[in-house]
Amino acid sequence: MSSMKEERPGAGPVTPLAHRVPDLGALELLLAVARLGSLGRAARERGISQPAASSRIRSMEQQLGVSLVERSPRGSRLTDAGALVTDWARRVVEAAEAFDAGAQALRARRDSRLRVAASMTIAEYLLPGWLIALRAQRPDTAVSLLAGNSAAVAERLLAGEADLGFVEGLDVPAGLDGAVIGHDRLVVVAAPTHPWARRRTDLTVAELAATPLILREHGSGTRQVLDAALAGHGGLAAPLLELASTTAVKAAAVSGAGPSVLSELAVGEELAARRLVEVPVHGTRFGRDLRAVWPSGQRPAGPARQLLGLTRAVP
Repeated sequence: MSSMKEERPGAGPVTPLAHRVPDLGALELLLAVARLGSLGRAARERGISQPAASSRIRSMEQQLGVSLVERSPRGSRLTDAGALVTDWARRVVEAAEAFDAGAQALRARRDSRLRVAASMTIAEYLLPGWLIALRAQRPDTAVSLLAGNSAAVAERLLAGEADLGFVEGLDVPAGLDGAVIGHDRLVVVAAPTHPWARRRTDLTVAELAATPLILREHGSGTRQVLDAALAGHGGLAAPLLELASTTAVKAAAVSGAGPSVLSELAVGEELAARRLVEVPVHGTRFGRDLRAVWPSGQRPAGPARQLLGLTRAVP
């Protein structure tokens, strides 16, 4: 069982200050008694019962070892020791008020802005809805969005350039903590004119690995998942095209330049309109987790915490 006392080098145990000094509520009550001249009126002002106020004053007297208040039918008056303690209490309460004002200013500064870094798929297809909901709750918070691949999101967070990040890779990047906020699936897609769109049998994983594809760049969550899934099949063939955004990859696939692998979130509209066709792959599903991430040991607070909550509340 741990001791309630602290050890000072070269000295015996010392009772912590918090156990020797009355709490702020007791000091505020004592100041009210001094100002109003009545324990009952002081109790009403502080929103407590008179018995509770009396008990609090007695506890403070026992803690300090001196009498503070003399009670009589005409009211309550401070003893000489009580007057001295009240003077000290006033300075403590004033310091606490200054402390509180400073903390409020820090929170206001923190809450006035939110810097979000997100990988491309989340930035384009999920974040807009979350940010609209956040705007309704926090209209005075200015939000900036930095979109990039998952590796770039991690770099922004570790450099202190973002308050909250969203990534799509296989795991949490080094130096960050995270929470799964959703799930996604990668799908093989091709233009309706591509031979794969007219196949009668599913594509094999070996065929996919051996075919030059239109791909996202290294460092993207999509590329990370695909590289890992095909590593046991000889790895990816040299890309047909390697592009830095989901929109560019999708446009190239729609144009008929070649097949690609993209997030199901990103190609829903194109699949529905038949501008792209999903090509089934036999025996595998390219699933991945979507994560919110932040620097290790720094739980999101203020608007960042509120946005994290909205990722679960807003589809």
